[in-house]
Amino acid sequence: MGNLIQIVKKIKNVRTLIAGLIILACSNALVRAQDAEDSQNVLWYSEPAKEWMQALPVGNGRLGAMVFGDPHNERIQLNEDSMWAGGPDWESSKGNSADLTLLRQLLEEGKTEQVDSLIVEKFSNKTILRSHQTMGDLYIDFEEESDISNYRRELDLNKALVTTSYTLNQAQYVQKVFASHPDDALVIELTTTAKDGLNLELRLDRPKDHDQSTVKMVNPTPSEISMKGMVTQNGGKRFSKPLSIDYGVRFETRLKVINNSGTVLTKDGKIVLKGVKKALLFIVANTSFYHGENYVKKNDETLSKILRKPFESLLSDHIVDYQELYKRVSFDLEGHELDKIPTNQRLERIKKGENDNALAATLFQFGRYLLIACSRPNTNPANLQGLWNNHIEAPWNADYHLNINLQMNYWPAEVTNLSELHQPFFDLIDRVLERGKTTAKAQYGINRGTMAHHTTDLWATPFMRAERAYWGSWIHGGGWCAQHYWKHYQFTKDAVFLKERAYPVLKDLAAFYLDWLIWDKKSKKWVSAPETSPENSYLAPNGKSAAVSYGSAMGHQIIGEVFDNFLEASKILGIQDSLVIEVRGKRRNLHPGVLIGEDGRILEWNEPYDEPEKGHRHMSHLYALHPGDDIVESNPKAFAAAQRTIDYRLEHGGAGTGWSRAWMINMNGRLLDGLSAQENIDKFLQISLADNLFDMHPPFQIDGNFGYTAGVAELLLQSHEGFLRLLPALPPKWKNGSITGLKARGNITVDLEWKDGELTQVTLKANEKKEIAIQYGNQKILVKIPKSKQIQLNKNLKLIP
Repeated sequence: MGNLIQIVKKIKNVRTLIAGLIILACSNALVRAQDAEDSQNVLWYSEPAKEWMQALPVGNGRLGAMVFGDPHNERIQLNEDSMWAGGPDWESSKGNSADLTLLRQLLEEGKTEQVDSLIVEKFSNKTILRSHQTMGDLYIDFEEESDISNYRRELDLNKALVTTSYTLNQAQYVQKVFASHPDDALVIELTTTAKDGLNLELRLDRPKDHDQSTVKMVNPTPSEISMKGMVTQNGGKRFSKPLSIDYGVRFETRLKVINNSGTVLTKDGKIVLKGVKKALLFIVANTSFYHGENYVKKNDETLSKILRKPFESLLSDHIVDYQELYKRVSFDLEGHELDKIPTNQRLERIKKGENDNALAATLFQFGRYLLIACSRPNTNPANLQGLWNNHIEAPWNADYHLNINLQMNYWPAEVTNLSELHQPFFDLIDRVLERGKTTAKAQYGINRGTMAHHTTDLWATPFMRAERAYWGSWIHGGGWCAQHYWKHYQFTKDAVFLKERAYPVLKDLAAFYLDWLIWDKKSKKWVSAPETSPENSYLAPNGKSAAVSYGSAMGHQIIGEVFDNFLEASKILGIQDSLVIEVRGKRRNLHPGVLIGEDGRILEWNEPYDEPEKGHRHMSHLYALHPGDDIVESNPKAFAAAQRTIDYRLEHGGAGTGWSRAWMINMNGRLLDGLSAQENIDKFLQISLADNLFDMHPPFQIDGNFGYTAGVAELLLQSHEGFLRLLPALPPKWKNGSITGLKARGNITVDLEWKDGELTQVTLKANEKKEIAIQYGNQKILVKIPKSKQIQLNKNLKLIP
């Protein structure tokens, strides 16, 4: 009996040991998995940035910086999203309803040259072209001039942290930089193991605003300097007529230093550090746009809070806040053996024809990182450069172009699980469309509804600003933006948002279009005129290039979409009024947005005109394919025509610019064409990226980054047809991979895994009970998703118990 007890005890101990070993093994596996994940999605370099397009971006939505990582003369270029000249005033154009009638008459008479000239003369607002501006620079000048070794500069996308490290005279030096959203500050930690500590000077500076002194240096304490000023007009351009303007956003940028050893003092407007082993640098900045006359007081309040927190708490709070957004989606395409190679060298390999799936996946997450960094609730939306702008007069003013660029910035917001980051877009467009009511009445004699042209700025100006008709005389900025309100509802199912924000926008735009459309006796349809197709032109019957037309594909596609979404929203909200009846009537007789020419392509205008630029970068007449959803596989004739249209553009050199290539990837996804998507992904990586992975338009435009991220999601998951398509256009080089956390319409979260190019598992989760069809290849089934629970399906779309 005693021997039996001992045997049982031994068995129990063995079981305990085995259980312990299993737990330990699992724990080690989890640690290894976490370490592997942390080593991925890191941009790193073995040398400092020599130019701005090599520097690394950080941002908290409103406040941003570009970090160069220079161990001798460090530059950290600073940005704040409301650094604009002027104010919310604007001048009215001379155009009115009588001028609109005249333009329509001239169009019917075929006098296109006269129309192109007259529409700019009458309807273009001659306001000053204003640019978003740099907030300036922080310079860190180190005394040590010796050669360095073991240099590494990196941006860790997992932590939103830029770290520069190196060895100098056998001592270790580390600089960490992040932009904290919870503490609303740029935080920099400088540390060294050198026994004599750090010796350096800190200074703030800002370029003069076209020979105007716009900043005043203030030194309130020995460890603090401040740069105060006002953003004045960038060059005073009023087209060809110079005009100075002496008002704009007022700002203060403040630098505060905390040291744990050595000395800190202020000298000649600089902060001088001697013998410091560790220093914390805080940059806070605020403007009159956000806080009126209290912007300096706001800096006081922000500093008083963060000075109570140690660096470890500041960093931890920053990472927790950031990862709540970033960690919602993970993406792996394998190939991480290349992570040991500096990012710029990996790009060089790609340019030589080498494949790098891991970097393609990192670029996807980089787009999500950038959106988190430059668009948080209660900030301004991402502009043409997101947030990062080192100019006084930026290319295209770094403003908000509404003929694709601003919209493309937000294509990833819903599908990559960042819905709340869409809010700044809605906040700006709400203001634009409120002012657009005045524009509609004053310029076009339309008393119902609202509209917006092709560009706006911080002040939400809705008017036409154009020297040429082909890029400025476009009335559908508001109509395109309305799609985002509707999509946000589709993805989130937020009924309050639909009722209080989306529906009023759809209603006002639908009302404007009702009164804008004119009856065409020839086609017996309602036609939109005068029209343009963004930034493109056609050859008129007289053989000369013309921009303004009697109807265009994109215009009719957008109007049709606004009508459709308005009617669907009305149905959901139980609204049946005279406006609904009127919209339904005109929608039935609206001129078709998708007309197919004799050569099988979709017409860009109402007539089959030839084009002087056959490879134009805009694909406006394919709006109904993407980002719209009217051209789908179940309409094979239009589906094939869209493919032929793309082929024609590419045959003539289309998609040359970064954002245009990114748009093409999205359209490849909609056409279920993984091979073409792969080709465009390869091209994008080869020719459209700077060393820091910013999209080179050229010059830099951030929409390409966001468009690429959205495009990747489009290749892996689609939900615009009323069902879920899984891996609809998987690129052939992406044989093995997984992605978690993507969103589908209906507020459904989707995880996907695949091997050897074939789906192996899909996981679906919803916040409420759902029944939806899913399709993979030729398989299509109806699935039920329980509320707040997930279901898993195998490659045959069979439920995994």
